[in-house]
Amino acid sequence: MSQSPAAASSSSRRTLLRTALSGAALTAGALAWDLPAASATPRVHEMPRPATPTAALRELNAGNRRWRTHHQRHPHETRAVRREMVSGQHPFAVVLGCIDSRVAPELVFDQGLGDLLTVRSAGEVLDEAVLGSVAYGVLELAIPLVVVLGHQSCGAVSAAVHAEQTGERLPAHIQYIADQIKPVIDHSHEGAARIDATVSAQVRRVRSQLAAEPDLATRIRAGRLAIVGARYELTSQLVRPVD
Repeated sequence: MSQSPAAASSSSRRTLLRTALSGAALTAGALAWDLPAASATPRVHEMPRPATPTAALRELNAGNRRWRTHHQRHPHETRAVRREMVSGQHPFAVVLGCIDSRVAPELVFDQGLGDLLTVRSAGEVLDEAVLGSVAYGVLELAIPLVVVLGHQSCGAVSAAVHAEQTGERLPAHIQYIADQIKPVIDHSHEGAARIDATVSAQVRRVRSQLAAEPDLATRIRAGRLAIVGARYELTSQLVRPVD
């Protein structure tokens, strides 16, 4: 049965939007399966993109090692790479991190243009926009790894702990952030230790929430996706896993 003109136009618009947003999602999917894309052009990146969860995590670990030992490469910033980025993107990891200006994922993992899809919210708090952004990276760009990245001395966590202890209401929409963190406040510790323990607890919670999303869970079961928790230590610049 043929489509009506209106339906055909609507379908065409959806196809165009999907292609524009995904930055050649088909090509990204091919790369994620370690297969050559049907119409791929030679890439100018020095090394192949990590195509599995293990390879992606290995590259992030190596990048953080370069960062904390002051051997950054600042990869993928050349003129040729910038030209290539115009036609699409092929990031190999999603990093869901805090908004803290001291914890820029591209820096702490020593990655460059097109390497990471970064999603940031205070305290890594999830809402529909954040969930949709992570899902976009996984489902549309076939990214094999999601890292939930907390950090030492998180202001959002500190505010949530303070609000709970004092009963004070935080201004504007900041209270929303505190309310989302409140369920994981670790009452087995006091003072600064409570804040630090809650940073890790929040990472665990967000990681579990993401892993429970049906579309993401399907890919995890198939071995095509890993969702891991980590935290960045400001004092040492080390990114370490959160179990």
